[in-house]
Amino acid sequence: MGNTGWDWENVLPYFRKAEHWEGEAHEERGKNGPLNVSENQVERSVVRAWIDAAEALGYPRNPDYNSGDQEGVGHFQMTMKGGFRCSSAVAYLKPARQRPNLDIITNCMTTGLMMEGKKVTGITANLKGKPVEIRAHREVVLSAGAIGSPQLLMTSGVGDPSALIPHGITVRHELNGVGKNLQDHLQARPVYKCTSGSINTDSRNPVKLVGMALQYALTRQGPMAMAASLGTGFLKSDPALDRPDIQFHIQPFSADNPADGPHRFSAFTASVLQLRPESTGHIELKSADMRDYPAIHPNYLSTQTDCDTIVRGIKIARKICQTNPLKDMVTEEFNPGPSVAEDDDEAILDWARSNSTTIYHPTGTCKMGSDKLAVVDHRLRVHGLTGLRVADASIMPVITSGNTNAPAIMIGEKCSAMILEDAQT
Repeated sequence: MGNTGWDWENVLPYFRKAEHWEGEAHEERGKNGPLNVSENQVERSVVRAWIDAAEALGYPRNPDYNSGDQEGVGHFQMTMKGGFRCSSAVAYLKPARQRPNLDIITNCMTTGLMMEGKKVTGITANLKGKPVEIRAHREVVLSAGAIGSPQLLMTSGVGDPSALIPHGITVRHELNGVGKNLQDHLQARPVYKCTSGSINTDSRNPVKLVGMALQYALTRQGPMAMAASLGTGFLKSDPALDRPDIQFHIQPFSADNPADGPHRFSAFTASVLQLRPESTGHIELKSADMRDYPAIHPNYLSTQTDCDTIVRGIKIARKICQTNPLKDMVTEEFNPGPSVAEDDDEAILDWARSNSTTIYHPTGTCKMGSDKLAVVDHRLRVHGLTGLRVADASIMPVITSGNTNAPAIMIGEKCSAMILEDAQT
């Protein structure tokens, strides 16, 4: 997209550098990186049946969707090691904790950027209730995510004046794209009651609950070692497309709201999302105080393409669940349910609008580029300022066609390399 050094050939080495892939060797997979990636370690019959049903409908089985060919169905790979989540903190921060040139400060909230003219010289923060200043010898790297990074820029006076002045914020650098271009993956969540056991019922059975705990304690395997989603599929909602445009997340549990706990009946969720939405939203300040969460306006399903794609995705979810061997396990479509007719696109879309939710992939609010909404250049330096870079999912010009964790880590690796390169010049 016009950003030098960000084509596939240039980012692949950083994906490989980050990764330690436990599976079968492949030229596009890393082997000695800090981020451990493993094959699925948990077997659930309903997930296996979903994969088999999708294959029976003609969708290809793909044992490694990260090998360069994304299309097909299979089990999710997981950033796990020994039954524990291998987060970026585990992979990168923990091994570096004892380095003499690293200080980790906790119980601390960044409150603003310190600037001298157009140069960022450090940050202000609240450390255990006390205001502090932390000055940078060379530069500041902002990695607060697609919500936090634009909020911190705006509360520091960097952004669109029309978004800052109403909150009494002095405009220190006009940059109109800050907080705009928000993209996210919206997931529709069809739910099916089933005869096979699910986490819903297993977690309510004291005997099975003890068994799960013992299995995890002794082997670091079983349901307590699983990710939320076990099965996946990258599929075309229209056979005429040249690449997949929808992704499935198959979860052996269901809930109206995960925070409220699972349903009391056995069920699974066939979550489907559009990989490349056209809709964009924005982040809006509620005040000049970083402690006030900003308003998030994702603007989901605001284009016809997005509406058509999510409807086709839900139809595919229904068709797979009506195909054996999965059909014999399904006792009822709980959501959308029989009141939403299979041939009524408007009813399906209405259901999606009312019931879909984020899958937690916000991106794009400090986009990389050279157009009027660009916030950083191809070296991740904030346009018009010195001493400041942004390195997180907010810099993506458009959302990636899949989960955002690994791409965000790749961005960190590439930013690290660029900092070292610039330090040598």
